[in-house]
Amino acid sequence: MNAPRLLVLQPSESDPLAKLGDWLEAEGVELDLVQLKSEPAPANLDGYQGVICLGGEMGALDDLDHPWLADARRLLSSAVSKKVPTLAICLGAQLLAAATGGQVRKGPQGPEVGVLLVAKRDAAGMDPLFADLPFTPDVLQFHNDEVHLLPPGAEHLAASPRYPNQAFRVGESAYGLQFHIETTPEIVLHWAAKDPDSASCARPHHFDQEFLEEAHRDFEEVWQPFVARFAKLVRGELLPAGGLGTQLPLV
Repeated sequence: MNAPRLLVLQPSESDPLAKLGDWLEAEGVELDLVQLKSEPAPANLDGYQGVICLGGEMGALDDLDHPWLADARRLLSSAVSKKVPTLAICLGAQLLAAATGGQVRKGPQGPEVGVLLVAKRDAAGMDPLFADLPFTPDVLQFHNDEVHLLPPGAEHLAASPRYPNQAFRVGESAYGLQFHIETTPEIVLHWAAKDPDSASCARPHHFDQEFLEEAHRDFEEVWQPFVARFAKLVRGELLPAGGLGTQLPLV
């Protein structure tokens, strides 16, 4: 059986696959990386069994400066309509929301930055990816914009006190995460150096190397199994939410 093939849309060099790539490759998933700034997005999702869309410093609707954002939204919309398992992170989540009828805007309460908690919502208990997460998992936040309104019919899966729409699912298997799970301490420190105004909104010790290393060990404990469940969804070994697709028998 051939390895499932995932299309990875990377809007910015500053937010690579990093740990997410390691976890997916450990699951036997083939990754087809497209750096949107420098190479064209595919015309469609033919030949792909899943989609990843990463983060970036631009806004989800900044098409004037970044015309390829429209291609990302088109592919995310197609993934939802074709029921292709999708994981969209930070900017990716905002693009997913905008592509499917939600609203994105600059966050009125300012940047949300640092190692923080999100809390699962009731719908998460019935979700194939979120059900087994702790009630309040640690995540890495680094964003200025927010998903203001979820797309029509979306399931709200996680919230934070400052910005409620932290995680959601559109359709059977397209997931948006406002937060980051893919980072390394070095990536976070690079973001802090690149955007000191946003970084100043976090507690100062959140950018200490030792603190970040411990936080990322905690992230891995929670989010690597989450990514493994996503890989099962891609392989057809896990039923999507409300799905009636085929599930491979347990051996």
